Amino acid sequence: MKIPAHRATTRHAQALHPFLGSGGLGGRGAFIGRESGGGAFCFDPWVLYEAGALDDPNAIVIGKLGQGKSALVKTLLWRMLLFGRRAFVLDVKREYGPLCDAVGVKPITLAPGGGVRLNPLTTATGDTGRVELLRAICTTAVADRLTQLEAAALREALRDISAQHSEPTLPQVTDLLLRPTESLAQRLETTREALAADARRAALALQDLCEGPLCGLFDGPTSPGLDLDARLVVLDLHAVRDSPAVGILMACATAWMSALLARQASSAGPSRLICVADESWKIVQHTGLGEWFQANFKLARQFGVMNLIVLHKLADLQAAGDEGSRAARIAEGLIADASTRVIYHQDPSQRELTQRLLGLSGVEADLLSVLSCGQALWQVGSRPFVVQHHRSALEAKLTDTDSGMRLHTGAGRR
Repeated sequence: MKIPAHRATTRHAQALHPFLGSGGLGGRGAFIGRESGGGAFCFDPWVLYEAGALDDPNAIVIGKLGQGKSALVKTLLWRMLLFGRRAFVLDVKREYGPLCDAVGVKPITLAPGGGVRLNPLTTATGDTGRVELLRAICTTAVADRLTQLEAAALREALRDISAQHSEPTLPQVTDLLLRPTESLAQRLETTREALAADARRAALALQDLCEGPLCGLFDGPTSPGLDLDARLVVLDLHAVRDSPAVGILMACATAWMSALLARQASSAGPSRLICVADESWKIVQHTGLGEWFQANFKLARQFGVMNLIVLHKLADLQAAGDEGSRAARIAEGLIADASTRVIYHQDPSQRELTQRLLGLSGVEADLLSVLSCGQALWQVGSRPFVVQHHRSALEAKLTDTDSGMRLHTGAGRR
């Protein structure tokens, strides 16, 4: 028996099944791929923010190994550069080399004794920004909350150094805390000897960072001659990715870029920059740095920055601390501050946690375990889309991360 065809507008047809008849996001922005209804899916957080579709430009990309999240991030950067956007990447796996070659830039390799320094206390951050970061670094270094006197000593030491030097550094702060001046002690209503004793824990922790695992990385002025205004800036952190202090290093690098953005925003307006932090849970697991990172996350709209966090699973952020702890709350706050969520295939064991933290419907949560390679559920504001990512032949080469596992040349995983 032949059933007659039914005519309907797309406005009504989209109610037949979620994802199938969605009105789409429009054609402005970088092409990502095809959504489940067959239409082109384009994305640009700044365009969508102006249209009122997003509350902020931040994004989180989640997915199992080999499902396509790295390919998505790299092709998104590659395509966004064509729109005049810029990108800053913390590369802990040394996998952005091909993209750098295609763009015509060189990664900045950070390694102990490597000869490249990036000063997180650069004057571009302003007094308040420097003090907050310095306290966050010191809190992490001592693995405990700072006492009120330690926090005040850091503030006043930084103030004295800034008055004498155009660019304060961590070793200068350390030296002043170990050997306080009379004027510094007087402002804190104490003696030099008592101040040195009270601030000794913080001073020794900073000294260990400067002379220990991070020696030569952030213990002096920024190295001259670096192309810091390039369209694509990649910091290669592979040499220290397994260091216990890598979270501090990542936070310092982010602070250094924030300082650059603040300077550019004051002179030329927002810069429209994509800031990629892979394995950002290494920052969040430290309460002091996590609080600073979350505050920095909230400045995205002010600086015109799309903060993009890449994770294997949300449990990585949860691992930042016990349930209900400050670190865990910070991790959940980062998720809440990202209006765009891209979720690739997840194991069924992750269903409940992912559904709860991202506020997925039952249909959306069930979908996560059946997504194919390169296919993801996009939450853009309050709207869901199932999108198949498409790459050109050139982009497939730029994003190939498993060539070492193949005996013959061929297309790599997404």
